[in-house]
Amino acid sequence: MRKFLTTTAVAAIMIGSLAGGSAVRAAESVEVLHWWTSGGEAAALDVLKKDLESKGISWTDMPVAGGGGTEAMTVLRARVTSGNAPTAVQMLGFDILDWAKEGSLGNLDEIAGKEGWDKVIPAALQKFSKYDGHWIAAPVNVHSTNWMWINKAALDKAGGKEPQNWDELVALLDNFKAQGITPIAAGGQPWQDATLFDAVVLSLGTDFYKAAFIDLDPAALGGDKMKTAFERMTKLRSYVDDNFSGRDWNLASAMVIEGKAGVQFMGDWAKGEFVKAKKVPGTDFVCMRYPETQGSVTFNSDQFAMFKVAADKVPAQMQMAAAIESPTFQSAFNVVKGSAPARTDVSNEAFDACGKKAIADLADADKNGKLFGSMAHGHANPAAVKNAIYDVVTREFNGELTADEAVKELPAAVAAAQ
Repeated sequence: MRKFLTTTAVAAIMIGSLAGGSAVRAAESVEVLHWWTSGGEAAALDVLKKDLESKGISWTDMPVAGGGGTEAMTVLRARVTSGNAPTAVQMLGFDILDWAKEGSLGNLDEIAGKEGWDKVIPAALQKFSKYDGHWIAAPVNVHSTNWMWINKAALDKAGGKEPQNWDELVALLDNFKAQGITPIAAGGQPWQDATLFDAVVLSLGTDFYKAAFIDLDPAALGGDKMKTAFERMTKLRSYVDDNFSGRDWNLASAMVIEGKAGVQFMGDWAKGEFVKAKKVPGTDFVCMRYPETQGSVTFNSDQFAMFKVAADKVPAQMQMAAAIESPTFQSAFNVVKGSAPARTDVSNEAFDACGKKAIADLADADKNGKLFGSMAHGHANPAAVKNAIYDVVTREFNGELTADEAVKELPAAVAAAQ
């Protein structure tokens, strides 16, 4: 296969270096482009850096701030266009497949076969880790996005009951407002608006979510349930503070951590911020699924796509891929990051209560056919469709469109993007 980098000689070098870590030359290095720049994310990434350094591989860091990765993909395009691709790039969903189609990614089949990735990485992740039957990326984790992070003291003041449906959620938010705190900690960025919209749509039924965001059914995109979803977004917007525009997600997490806000609707990377602040689940904060999405999971998976590099850089690249899929690393990293391991055979022993719940929820959703790629995080449809949905959702959330107008614009925007 010409579009893949590996050759028999390189494979021999790679296997030899994996068999004996001492054989790896100190000069070997990886350059890694990513957007893990918050405190909790940086702490998690440091686990991987130290693991590779222990194998004699130096790490050149290339962080690009921006929680959704949009800025990082812009920088990547410039690097690849100039003929200077990084060794590995943090990437999500359909972005990986887009780069694979361009022939820009290397081939991880040797290490994947040697270590049996096919047997331990869920098929839902392999959809993005493979292209044309070949491994092209190493999944680091599984983040689920339909979470709520609640300040425990504020919840206790409200009676301590976790909301199980829409009406109970509204009642809780009203209580937070009466307490004098911001009910919802939010950041006015399109991907954050879409993350909340993901959960709102899922709460109206898994069949509806699939029809709308996976199948892109015009009837679902423009129907009564979608209008209800937009109306609920309008209601939720009324509980956000006036200064939310442009706020990074981790600063919204800090509002909940510090008791300045009641709840954040965010993926489980938010837990990394709570952990870094030495907060304890059940004592300082509560993690729960968005009301009426219990049993269902929308997910994204951070993966490191391995770009084509010079032959002498391949052994270090393969060492990185092997390190990422090591069960020991998968546990250590995801305990810090807040996510679930990308492998199904990793023990939950080291995880806190929220981590154990994430792992169990993921397994149940996968088994019951209720595990869906997140629209908001590039795992339901390609970027063009995702961005078209972002535009309508953000305009509606900010009051530029009514629910009636948004439900008419959404199917038209999606159709134009396909």
